[in-house]
Amino acid sequence: MEQVFHLQYALDTFYFLVCGALVMWMAAGFTMLEAGLVRAKNTTEILTKNVALYAISCIMYLICGYAIMYGGEIFLSGIGDVDVASTLSDFAGREDGFEGGAIYSGASDFFFQVVFVATAMSIVSGAVAERMKLWAFLVFSAVMTGFIYPMEGSWTWGGNAVFGIYTLGDLGFSDFAGSGIVHMAGAAAALAGVLLLGPRKGKYSADGKINAIPGANLPLATLGTFILWMGWFGFNGGSVLKLGDIANANSVAMVFLNTNTAAAGGAIAALILAKILFKKADLTMALNGALAGLVAITAEPSTPSALEATIIGAIGGIIVVFAIIGLDKLKIDDPVGAISVHGVVGLFGLLVVPATNGDVTFSGQIIGALTIFGWVFVTSLIVWAILKAVMGIRVTEEEEFEGLDISDCGLEAYPDFTGSRQ
Repeated sequence: MEQVFHLQYALDTFYFLVCGALVMWMAAGFTMLEAGLVRAKNTTEILTKNVALYAISCIMYLICGYAIMYGGEIFLSGIGDVDVASTLSDFAGREDGFEGGAIYSGASDFFFQVVFVATAMSIVSGAVAERMKLWAFLVFSAVMTGFIYPMEGSWTWGGNAVFGIYTLGDLGFSDFAGSGIVHMAGAAAALAGVLLLGPRKGKYSADGKINAIPGANLPLATLGTFILWMGWFGFNGGSVLKLGDIANANSVAMVFLNTNTAAAGGAIAALILAKILFKKADLTMALNGALAGLVAITAEPSTPSALEATIIGAIGGIIVVFAIIGLDKLKIDDPVGAISVHGVVGLFGLLVVPATNGDVTFSGQIIGALTIFGWVFVTSLIVWAILKAVMGIRVTEEEEFEGLDISDCGLEAYPDFTGSRQ
């Protein structure tokens, strides 16, 4: 029997690590998506931001974020230490045997959690692209991943009471893999920054006209979307937390199925709606539709049927098209549509959970959404405002016109095409 316990422990730990690696690969997806949707003169800068924010997320969550979110000591050493005898005793002593909760390495849990933090921060990167100072963004990244996100995570997945007043779990709140906890939180931080930052020069005319600023590399944006689509199987599938018994293996399979079909539903719905509204098959809307479908199903990918998941994804794809149009009318400039995809559709994902999960209450979802958005938006707004006062958050008009690749990085992504290489 002890060998069976060892095998299940190893299987659950390995599954956690593989899913974490898939989620880490989403960092490449966000990087490619954003690099494709910004102008060529800002490509190197957006690549630098994404590499740096991932590294900052890993370090800050290690130093203090994980401890804030789940309690305990700061994990600077010994995170992977395992008391084998104690672990086996806990596992064998459960009345539910193999069907109980997962038991896995503490290091694997940290790794799986830290890549979620990086995902939330990646959402901010695209929304403030092309006009934010690189170092102001990186300072905010440290605060977001080391404090703002872990605090709201401690109230949701961590199970702690919100400021000691109420517990979201007791109110019937549920967010399986993070439509609100990760995606809406990232969008809330992005919205706060965008409001203080203002739109890109030339985006909105004085007469109210909205000027399209197309991205430089749509093949790259499409590749990024497919990478994100693939990584989402780890994002949602890993949130089952284990694989080593029949019930959870079936749950993982259903989560994978629903994740995939929701993305497909979102892409097709957005493409059809774009054709109706714009008389064209808009690729960027299809890409954001697929991502919207993924965000929508993330709050509860285990309980819907495959058809229900497709419908949820399709509704998300429709919502994101109208959200992108609506934010533009409000002159909220988001170059990649991140606030619409992750914020507006993230909220929808939370609110639709009670439709397929009877243990979740609509009021609990609303309170949870308000808690997450309110905390992240207000604290982010304060941090952005401090950064604006101390070091400034927006580049000069000259730097914006020239492109941030030159002013921030001193390198161009496409020198052969822009003519700077002789």
